[in-house]
Amino acid sequence: MKKILIILFMFSFFSKVTAGSNGTAYDYEFSNIDGNLIKLSQFKGKVVVVVNVASRCGYTPQYEDLQTLWSEYKSKNLVVLGIPTNNFRQEPGSNKEIKDFCDTNFGITFPMTEKTDVIGTNSHPFYKWARKDYGIGAIPKWNFHKIIIGKDGKVATTFSSITSPSSKKFINTIEKLI
Repeated sequence: MKKILIILFMFSFFSKVTAGSNGTAYDYEFSNIDGNLIKLSQFKGKVVVVVNVASRCGYTPQYEDLQTLWSEYKSKNLVVLGIPTNNFRQEPGSNKEIKDFCDTNFGITFPMTEKTDVIGTNSHPFYKWARKDYGIGAIPKWNFHKIIIGKDGKVATTFSSITSPSSKKFINTIEKLI
């Protein structure tokens, strides 16, 4: 009996949390780049691409692909949400400077939050939840890391910075989810 308990105890460390036990993305909210509230619950039933962004990153040209994605798929229940962050020391500007940069250089119309921590102890609660819901793949390793929230409000998958939002793999994933 003691051996069975030890074995069960050992395997309990490897068990995955069951879906739904950590809530959903809809439990979280952000302040937008203008200081107004963005409740993720307003996106229920939609696929949401959450991307931590920065204006001084080698991946900054992905803004253009994100805008194209937003323009082409918003009518099909897709939301792109940009999360500016300076966690990787590539977004030193104020919210106004970030907004002006995005407007001027990329004509961004998708929702953007205020500058937010996405890693570490001060990370936004959404990112802490995503890590619990999905695992370490939800933790941004660099700017332009993409977390895709399915229509059920759970993390469906993630893509690293290197994967362009215009890549076939990314678009195929979006089209399957919407």
